[in-house]
Amino acid sequence: MNTPLLGLCPIGKFVFSNEDAIKHKKLIQKKLTDLNIRYIDIDDITEDGLVKSQDDVSKVARHFNSQNIDCLFLPHCNFGTESAVGLIAQKLQVPTLLWGPRDEAPLPDGTRLRDTLCGLFASSKVLNKLNVPFTYIENCHINDRQFNTGADTFIRAANVANAFRKGMRIGQIGQRIDFFWTTIINESELLQQFNVEIIPVDMVDFIKAAKAKAQSKQKVYRDELSRLKKSYPIEGFKDDQPLMNVLAVRDQTLQVAKELHLEGIAFQSFMSIINEMGAYTTLADTFVNEQYPIGLESDIHGVISDILLRRAMLNTQPTFMAEFTIRHPDNDHSALLWHAGAPLSMCHPDDTLRIGSHWILPSSLSGMVHFRMKDGPMTFTRFDGERGAYKLAIGQAKTIEGPKTLNNYAWIEVDDWPKWERKLIEGPFIHHLSVAYGNYGEVLQESCKYVSGLEYTRLDS
Repeated sequence: MNTPLLGLCPIGKFVFSNEDAIKHKKLIQKKLTDLNIRYIDIDDITEDGLVKSQDDVSKVARHFNSQNIDCLFLPHCNFGTESAVGLIAQKLQVPTLLWGPRDEAPLPDGTRLRDTLCGLFASSKVLNKLNVPFTYIENCHINDRQFNTGADTFIRAANVANAFRKGMRIGQIGQRIDFFWTTIINESELLQQFNVEIIPVDMVDFIKAAKAKAQSKQKVYRDELSRLKKSYPIEGFKDDQPLMNVLAVRDQTLQVAKELHLEGIAFQSFMSIINEMGAYTTLADTFVNEQYPIGLESDIHGVISDILLRRAMLNTQPTFMAEFTIRHPDNDHSALLWHAGAPLSMCHPDDTLRIGSHWILPSSLSGMVHFRMKDGPMTFTRFDGERGAYKLAIGQAKTIEGPKTLNNYAWIEVDDWPKWERKLIEGPFIHHLSVAYGNYGEVLQESCKYVSGLEYTRLDS
């Protein structure tokens, strides 16, 4: 996925130095290039590439609409034409960033080249008056840390919000597991309120296609399985066919995602796919998860959570849909993060993936993937809702040492576990959360400004 395309709309005003405004516009263009932010400017649209009059509004809005920008930046380069700022942002209806460079001292004669901060105060009032949500970076120098951090957070937040603005396509392979009432969702609300389209994929057709693939690619899968056996212990199989079927499930899932232009996949994890393949298929999920969000147990809201978190990371690394299960035996602010299908890139360097039996479900079949997840800071999020009211739970934490267990797991320490527990219990959430390494809580929180009908709640402090 490309990073969002930014519409750069520098703002000036006739009452202050035009030369200084042009100088700062050029500095901003260079800074965006240095930060690897894709942008379209208005150098060929307005005089000096600046908006200095309300007369510029229509042509600038047409230009940015024709370029299909994803977000808008309104840097105030000497003061601010507040009416034009508000109308351009109102017409474009994309995530909007407001900032201006910190003003220098007055000249020796007492005059000033710019009153940028004053212009920002005026423009922010007009944006609020016109009900335009915006992100603000404090008035600072362009090379200050605040600008770098603020611009990065905004681009990532715009990328998250655009998942809803431009729409998500999520494939649902198989129907919801009947006894998992926690994953009942309102498909109509998701489509109407959030532009989320659920694409049903018939499980019978999927199984037929996967079995056909397993037969037609016998040599390919046998060779791949031979390499896997050299790298990982594999237990509980009398012959190779079940695991070759699992590799075919992986490839069929990837094919479905590509053909249907999906951004994520919800999968009915058991039992029909398992019985038909003769093995648990979490190894397939492990591989797919490196490329696409995949929500086990038909968890549509979990897939949406994964998509949002991956977008916060500009799709540079995978996520994993896990769940909290038990509290740490000795640490009151720690709990076990656990599930199946985590990408192999999340494996702890001191651990080795092992494929074996399921330790909970009563079955003689093998195929479950077991490993401890690597250490580091983590971000958690959960999109969920009931009766038309939707929230995004957001929290940041870190891994710690804890007792060994099975499947994919890590022990997590949070700032205040009773607070996390109560917020998740009181809802509208369940214990399934999307997890990624790194700190992206501020990005997710900022993105909610731009998604109508979605509120955030912080699990952490």
